[in-house]
Amino acid sequence: MQKIITICGPTGIGKTGFAIAAARRFNGEIIGADSMQIYKYMDIGTAKPAPNELRMASHHLVDFLDPKEEFDAGLYATRAGQVIGSLYNKGKLPIIAGGTGLYIRALLHWLFRVLPVCAKTMADLTRLLEEKGSFFLHEQLKSCDPVAAAKIHHNDSFRVIRALEVFKTTGQPISAKQKAHDFKESKYNSLTIGLYMDRKQLYERINQRVDIMVGQGLLNEVKFLVGKGYSLDLKPMQSIGYRHMGMFLKGEVDFEEAIRLLKRDTRRYAKRQFTWFNSEPDLIWLEPSQKDKAFELIKDFLT
Repeated sequence: MQKIITICGPTGIGKTGFAIAAARRFNGEIIGADSMQIYKYMDIGTAKPAPNELRMASHHLVDFLDPKEEFDAGLYATRAGQVIGSLYNKGKLPIIAGGTGLYIRALLHWLFRVLPVCAKTMADLTRLLEEKGSFFLHEQLKSCDPVAAAKIHHNDSFRVIRALEVFKTTGQPISAKQKAHDFKESKYNSLTIGLYMDRKQLYERINQRVDIMVGQGLLNEVKFLVGKGYSLDLKPMQSIGYRHMGMFLKGEVDFEEAIRLLKRDTRRYAKRQFTWFNSEPDLIWLEPSQKDKAFELIKDFLT
């Protein structure tokens, strides 16, 4: 089984720098696992790796997709798997880095589907997951398929989404079609490191990062996207940061309120990410400052 390194954690905690340090130490290349950094033209609000960071380590699955194109966890797993194969052929260590837990789970456990994917339904459900969390979707599943809901933990968002997709696409509960089993045996042998820090400290970092994004021109980036023909109603434009600037541009809130809401919603998103990754099996939590500890773990894992 191919060995990979996975570095995950909440937004704003320093995953990019941590992954770059690991890539430079272990002859690796980075595969992004961020559902927003995949899009072209959306740089500031997604906190994409800066040009100097891209020079320090090769990155894949970042800045390659038009914002109007559909993309989901299944497609991510396929594309990331292709990159992993290519890196192995080059003798490079694949390092998965990002905060989109759904993408990471799709890659590490793969997705077994007996029905065709409805891309729009999957996109809508994924957006709801990112905005409102897995508990919200699980409550929806209870309403349409209580049998499946009883079998699936509310933090198991992949299976929750799959069950909801089946119901919304076919009108029939997944429990009436198959046993709830959406994952094959693990496809990769992953050393998975989750980054954490004191919650108050992280929230302060998030608030500061929002201020930096605003200073870098987040509002102008959104105006630029609108000028290129990307509607504020487009899925990527409804994500954190872009949605808030859109609210200001539409006159729904003043700029100060847009920033307040952006900080609040980013903090809430980080909290949901912690909840998600806490449910991941075999995840090792480290602080961002513990690079030496991480390197020891990686070295032992690879030998």
